[in-house]
Amino acid sequence: MAAPSIHPAASQHLPAFITAPNETDYLMVASAVLLVVAVMAIGLLFLRLHTLPERMAHRSHKLQFEIVAILGLLALFTHVHLFWVAGLLLALIDIPDISGTFTRMARALEKIAGIAPREDADGVPVEAATAIPPDEVPLGGPHQARTSEELKHA
Repeated sequence: MAAPSIHPAASQHLPAFITAPNETDYLMVASAVLLVVAVMAIGLLFLRLHTLPERMAHRSHKLQFEIVAILGLLALFTHVHLFWVAGLLLALIDIPDISGTFTRMARALEKIAGIAPREDADGVPVEAATAIPPDEVPLGGPHQARTSEELKHA
């Protein structure tokens, strides 16, 4: 076979990215690989940025984390960016744990009312937390501890 001839209008020196017919176009292959890598990197960056509120809320309370995760999913599937912003703001604030305070209040009220304490998952009675140990209760002061007889007659 004879070597392919160059068109008479073409110059004798061709750039490296010009290929002969039926040969591999290395510039197109490199461009395709670069395009695939760029799309994957931008997608990874997008998903990493999209999960930012969830990663920030991961160290907080379980309920707060779940709400932020739901807002993130809503933002992802509905394309409403307000959900993502709300999730980010919720992840940034620290919601105080008030369940412990309410639990202590409920146990103290149960103790005052004479209701038997509830049991936890292991079947062990849950005791109410007291601020002053029973052996250090001051006697004779304005806050004298009342006995159960006095509470029944009051």
